[in-house]
Amino acid sequence: MSRRVVVTGFGAVSPCGLDAEATWQSIREGRSGIRSLTAFDASDYASKIAGECHGFEPERHIAKRDLRSMDRFIQLAVAASDQAVRMSGIAEDDPVKLDTGTLIGVGIGGLAYIEAMDKVLIEKGPNRISPYFIPATISNLAPGQVSMRHGLKGPSFTHTSACASGAHAIGEAFRGIVHGDMEACVAGGTEAAITPLGLAGFAAMRALSKRNDEPARASRPWDVDRDGFVIAEGAGLLFLEERERAVRRGATIYAELVGYGASADAHHLTQPAPEGEGAQRAMRRALTDAKLAPSAIDYVNAHGTSTHQGDLLEIDAMRAVFGGHVSDGLWISSTKSMTGHLLGAAGGLEAVISVLALRDGIVPGTINLDHPEPSLRGIDLVPHESRRRPLRHVLSNSFGFGGTNGVLVFAKG
Repeated sequence: MSRRVVVTGFGAVSPCGLDAEATWQSIREGRSGIRSLTAFDASDYASKIAGECHGFEPERHIAKRDLRSMDRFIQLAVAASDQAVRMSGIAEDDPVKLDTGTLIGVGIGGLAYIEAMDKVLIEKGPNRISPYFIPATISNLAPGQVSMRHGLKGPSFTHTSACASGAHAIGEAFRGIVHGDMEACVAGGTEAAITPLGLAGFAAMRALSKRNDEPARASRPWDVDRDGFVIAEGAGLLFLEERERAVRRGATIYAELVGYGASADAHHLTQPAPEGEGAQRAMRRALTDAKLAPSAIDYVNAHGTSTHQGDLLEIDAMRAVFGGHVSDGLWISSTKSMTGHLLGAAGGLEAVISVLALRDGIVPGTINLDHPEPSLRGIDLVPHESRRRPLRHVLSNSFGFGGTNGVLVFAKG
């Protein structure tokens, strides 16, 4: 009998809320988490807006003495993991922890700590660098700290694949459980790259929105007036578990993860392949893995970053994969219109949102979609407001620089 994988817990920290349910409530209600940037003085930057996790207090989750050993991206992951593990109901002494993995995707890593230590090096010399510098900044210490915190002794490592990192981590955890390498796994993504260097780097690529006077209206996927994505931070994690074990222990099953597909464009540093060819293959692989026809998908949580070319090529890819279903029954929306783009954490957070959409039968809207691209006429992009709909299957897309693609398919639990 093939092993099945279910979601028995989830956690999130995002610009829209400091836990998963608060985030979901904000998204259901169409409230943006994007504001004028406060982490540092951005007056000299072309883009002065961001999706920050306002009100996040790491000391509420982590002992003060331990904070110095964690950059913010690790702190966010720890907070989200506390939610996911607690919700799963796994007992402190459950022997399954010996076979529970920790796979957390990170796109960039400890950029804030690196910038701070670079300043120390220049101003005070090498002898003043913190001994915690390396452990606080390397990507694998997000899953490493989470595994130590919860006593999870299965495989622990990081997937770094730009904005597909979180989705790839969840997909590889799924495969690990299906093949018996793990019984359970905390999987998803985390990122905290809203720093002077991070903002300047993306601005230099002309990738960011400059709608500084209207932060909440800046992220506008598929709208003709979109002018780039909004950088954001946060974490989104799932507690995945082998289904029969979850049933035996009486766990609440929120959804089932039924398919995963990955591919590479092999095309360009930052631009998707023509017609979204790589994205097409990832979606097809996910559907094949799930043993589902395209018509079985009710809702796609799109990558939808609010960039001109990326938004359109993703729809081109969906037209190729879903055929007539793309304009006859399929609902598509981008929650990045509210959260901004969490980079390596995007796929993790959007997996949590996909699970909650299935749980509640609610498809979140795409806010700020005032003037849709004319070429998208006839496609239901769920403009402005969430809508209720019985959901059987949800597909979540994540694509990243370098032409890396990850697609997840969830079924109602």
